[in-house]
Amino acid sequence: MASTPTSSALSPLYESKFFFSTFTFPRKFTFPLKLLKSSIQTPKVLLQEQPQVSRKAVSSSKSKLWVNPKSPRASELKRKSYDFRYASLVKVAQSLDSCNAVQEDVSNVLANLGDKLVEQDVVVTLNNMSNPETALLAMEYFQQRLKFSKEVIVYNVILKVVRKNKDFGKAEKVFDEMIERGVKPDNVTFSTIISCARQCNLPEKAIEWFEKLPSFECEPDDVTYSVMIDCYGKAGNVDMALSLYDRARTEKWRIDAVTFATLIRIYGTAGNFDGCLNVYEEMKVLGVKPNMTVYNSLLDAMGRARRPWQAKNIYAEMLSNGFQPSWGTYASLVRAYGRARYSEDALKIYKEMKEKGLELSVVLYNTLLAMCADVGLMDEAFNIFEEMKASGCQPDSWTYSSLITIYSCSGKVSEVESTLNEMMEAGFDPSIFVLTSLIQCYGKAGRIDDVVRTFDKLSDLGLSADERFTGCLLNVLTQTAKEDLHKLTICLERANPKLGYVVKLLLDEEVVEEEGVFKKHAAELLDSVTTDVRKAYCNCLIDICVNLNQLERACELLDVGLTLNIYKDIMSRNATQWSLHLKSLSLGAALTALHIWMNDLNKALESGEEFPSLLGINTGHGKHKYSEKGLAGVFESHLKELNAPFHEAPDHAGWFLTTKVAATSWLESRRAQEVVGS
Repeated sequence: MASTPTSSALSPLYESKFFFSTFTFPRKFTFPLKLLKSSIQTPKVLLQEQPQVSRKAVSSSKSKLWVNPKSPRASELKRKSYDFRYASLVKVAQSLDSCNAVQEDVSNVLANLGDKLVEQDVVVTLNNMSNPETALLAMEYFQQRLKFSKEVIVYNVILKVVRKNKDFGKAEKVFDEMIERGVKPDNVTFSTIISCARQCNLPEKAIEWFEKLPSFECEPDDVTYSVMIDCYGKAGNVDMALSLYDRARTEKWRIDAVTFATLIRIYGTAGNFDGCLNVYEEMKVLGVKPNMTVYNSLLDAMGRARRPWQAKNIYAEMLSNGFQPSWGTYASLVRAYGRARYSEDALKIYKEMKEKGLELSVVLYNTLLAMCADVGLMDEAFNIFEEMKASGCQPDSWTYSSLITIYSCSGKVSEVESTLNEMMEAGFDPSIFVLTSLIQCYGKAGRIDDVVRTFDKLSDLGLSADERFTGCLLNVLTQTAKEDLHKLTICLERANPKLGYVVKLLLDEEVVEEEGVFKKHAAELLDSVTTDVRKAYCNCLIDICVNLNQLERACELLDVGLTLNIYKDIMSRNATQWSLHLKSLSLGAALTALHIWMNDLNKALESGEEFPSLLGINTGHGKHKYSEKGLAGVFESHLKELNAPFHEAPDHAGWFLTTKVAATSWLESRRAQEVVGS
């Protein structure tokens, strides 16, 4: 005969009924008890995990007989088999779940089991229950009638029932009762409690119980370690989570999809977006199938990374794998497309959400409105705003701010003022962003007195001018008539004294400063502001110089911009083409750069330097939604005024090209005209 396993093999029974439905016992059989390796996940009892009887033992067993299933004896044997017993225990468990949680009712149900109870009856009954209140009373009933050889297993089954109901407080009470009764917990005890804490979204509690393991001489298995990656990550202990993840990869632990989702969130929060994608690829290599949490975490990370093309690919893969987008999926896509100005894709997702009756949060509405403000979709923004109010979602200050920005960029003064009034009636004071938009709007409309009045509101509202507000004020100067410039100069001096002084040097024609003073102060100013606004400030200052016909100072400012790396790679040369790149410049800065480039070409011609076969000017072919005409259109007109031989390349949008011969002829004719004129 095969040796009979020890009583510790009871563990598989409280996870599955497979054992009973797979084997039949023709004679009285002592149930095998052998404790399986602990697991924080609900173990799946597979066929290969069951006690196997050798073929030799089976062939030598005289009690193993074939019985005709149609004979009366077959029915009798079936009633005596444990399959039949198991089915009756399941029915008892169902009755216990539905009865009142009082000892009398529980005892009445269990009385049907009779007096010949064995330990496996207890485990099977409790394992099939889902009501922790009656399960605890049933356990008390069994404890009064049986002396368990391995009572910890029964408690572990009770903890499993408690875990089903996500009642972590009750799980801790069951553990306390174990200790009071002198029952020593094992790995399964801790793994069940830890998994219960995880399911209850209590990562700190999971960590607390994980760290108790050594004091009870228990050693976590690899599955428990893997789950703790998730718990440490959610609890904010990133170093520990990543340390365990490194160990998991080395020791090839089993990691579930939820843990991978947490790792993706950890890397995303740290700004390591390539790390997010690497985790996702590792997950697929290991054969772990992504779930919705993984996909949504990855989509959210790609949104924050401003990688909408990758978000689109992941979304397409999700759909191809048979998943239907959830609210979280749509929210991640709106954020990803909105932040990246993928307006067509973002509005498509918005429409799909509305068609499915999904409600948007104020944050998602604001994301869409901010996107519309960035790309100039005024009509779409107005419709979204009206639909937002109709849905019952209350606009906040950011909602109104985005709408005011859209109207202000289009110069819609009445709409801006109407929205501002609605905002204030809703109880929101204008923020610095709203005042910045107001200044922009009034500046476009040429209402300089209103610009000054808006500036004065800063102190009334307890606000300070930030760099963007000041930059917007500086931009208004580039659009203002000369007689009104002094009004704005006073505001600039109050907002930023260094900037105000540089502008004053430009405007005050009577001031005679030493050579290099203006350039020195301009460099100090641009070096003192953040990199986010340097180019905007420099562009505006050069535009003011061009408007005032101060070309020399415009050239000085451009030189400062090149020295401080505000402008990079404006001019390039190779063996076949010399180029001027103007894509990131304002109109005044572009004209100034053209002037300097033409002087350089003249110097090259005079020195006998050989020109390449092609010369080109790259203005870029796009334009902002709010602009009436892009730089390419303006530059084309200017080149015609100069009678320059540069013509827009039909196969290279935004490029104006000329040949070596045409450029040489044009420069020589200009030089001859200058000689005659002098």
